[in-house]
Amino acid sequence: MLDLLQQINNQFEYMVAMRRYFHINPELSGQEEKTQAKIMDELRKLELEPRKCGGTGIVAELTGGRPGKTVALRADMDALPLHDELDKPYCSQVPGVCHACGHDGHMATLLGVAKVLSDRKGELSGNVRFLFQPSEEHLPGGALNMINAGGLSGVDAILGIHLWQPLPLGVMGITYGPIMASANEFCITVLGKGGHASMPQQTVDAILVGAQIVNALNTIVSRNINPQEAAVVSVGVFQAGKVYNIIADNAVIKGTVRVFDLELRETIFCRIEEMVKGICAAYGANHKLEFYRGYPPVINHPEIAAIAAAAGQEALGEENVWMIKPVMAGEDFSYYLETVPGAFWLVGAGNAAKGIVSPHHHPQFDFDETAMIHGAEILLRTTLKILADLTG
Repeated sequence: MLDLLQQINNQFEYMVAMRRYFHINPELSGQEEKTQAKIMDELRKLELEPRKCGGTGIVAELTGGRPGKTVALRADMDALPLHDELDKPYCSQVPGVCHACGHDGHMATLLGVAKVLSDRKGELSGNVRFLFQPSEEHLPGGALNMINAGGLSGVDAILGIHLWQPLPLGVMGITYGPIMASANEFCITVLGKGGHASMPQQTVDAILVGAQIVNALNTIVSRNINPQEAAVVSVGVFQAGKVYNIIADNAVIKGTVRVFDLELRETIFCRIEEMVKGICAAYGANHKLEFYRGYPPVINHPEIAAIAAAAGQEALGEENVWMIKPVMAGEDFSYYLETVPGAFWLVGAGNAAKGIVSPHHHPQFDFDETAMIHGAEILLRTTLKILADLTG
């Protein structure tokens, strides 16, 4: 049997080809039909029997040569509604849609892992379940649909990775507890009274009211939240008005709330509601307010995270496994970790020397494809360790 790293390296060209195929042919959340078909074809080549799950998702089981427990490995599939500005041969060919968060690499990495494990299945004590999950980028996410469709039935542990541009190539970032935040949304509609810009006394200016609301929202974290607690309130949309000499009669404000404590989320939502009501009343406006409670925080199980960290040290060296501070991004991998023990970690994929510096969700986002080797090796080593521990 070949050395594990040699087996992974042998799959690198395949992983690159798969990654670039997915990047050229991205599909939005819930629309991953062609991606689903491609992955199922690749899994059938490994003599696996993939089945559709959770809509456009996929489940496939690799049965080891000896009885044992089952470890699930998950990759997300969906792209973003963003025009690809990457000046590379594998630039997206779908207008207004691109893989700007690395999900193309996640799928390719997991397919590479599936190929290696298929070659080693005779020596496996237990089973490995491959989960290709749609709709991570769009609430309510795709994880719950996968779980409800039986994706975790009989699973003893689950693992997931994210290729992470902010970390340099060759580094693994992990925690033994919270690693990603709960991501939530709010939408405020200010209902004012429009009119001619020369006669503002006859109007209720929705832009003015909305501006006061935006300013007030930016004080919540600094003045209403304990400084020792992590929270983010950010406004990403402020839409109002169409003509320069007409006072807008409505304004739409949308934003996100990120926390690790769900009670704190409710505190922030309550404060948003108080501010919106008070400011609108003061200016004589009405309002609509909607909250969208998103994914829970991603909280690693310490015992599984410790195994993953040990695997990372074997793959990358002890000095390159970093205990990181939790990040405020969100991930519906949290639902899996609420159901079975598991861990989620970040694999360094940035490389300034190659000009790979654009952040996630940027139209010029890219990652160093060598990171897929690191991601695959750590996933494989962690999987083999967990199966050995559970069987023992």
